[in-house]
Amino acid sequence: MRKLGIRGVVRGKGYKTTVPDFAAERPADLVERAFTASAPNQLWVADITFVSTWRGPVYTAFVIDVYSRMIVGWRVWNSLKTDLVLDALEQALYARTGTDGLVHHSDRGSQYLSIRYTERLAEAGIESSVGSVGDSYDNAMAESIIGLYKTEMIWPRGPWKNLDEVEYATLEWVNWYNNQRLLEPIGNIPPVEFEAAYYERENGQAMAA
Repeated sequence: MRKLGIRGVVRGKGYKTTVPDFAAERPADLVERAFTASAPNQLWVADITFVSTWRGPVYTAFVIDVYSRMIVGWRVWNSLKTDLVLDALEQALYARTGTDGLVHHSDRGSQYLSIRYTERLAEAGIESSVGSVGDSYDNAMAESIIGLYKTEMIWPRGPWKNLDEVEYATLEWVNWYNNQRLLEPIGNIPPVEFEAAYYERENGQAMAA
């Protein structure tokens, strides 16, 4: 990299978006930092990040499938209320089928522990899991992908004017990330190719049987 004059992007400081609700009943930690899955729709992780704009802060919520690291739902909004994460979840549910028995893992944020959110998970047949320790390692995969989002798009392309600008850029980045970005943990291919290979194997085995 030095010979080619290439310098790695340095990640900046974070911003607190998690407001723990210690009064709310918290689901068990079903993941215990083991972010692995043998197929799509077994384990999703969800988290929120902050983006500064000239018109004030906006927030981006993500829902990520652990198997392929694919972003299956996202939402940009100017409020940390439950609607932010609920909209991201609804997008994920619209994009995916067969969510019965799926585990949804998040941090202790009050949005994820809200009645509306937990009821929607139950309605979709999804089991809720919440980190037990309360640090970034409890939701490490979501934190890592949010780090890519901030490092590859938010910081290099800022300053941002408003919510609409962030939302449109996020749409572009998610499309690129899912369909083109090479991810080392899944064999240096994009998430969409990794999932396509899984379903091709499954269909091949079914035909052979």
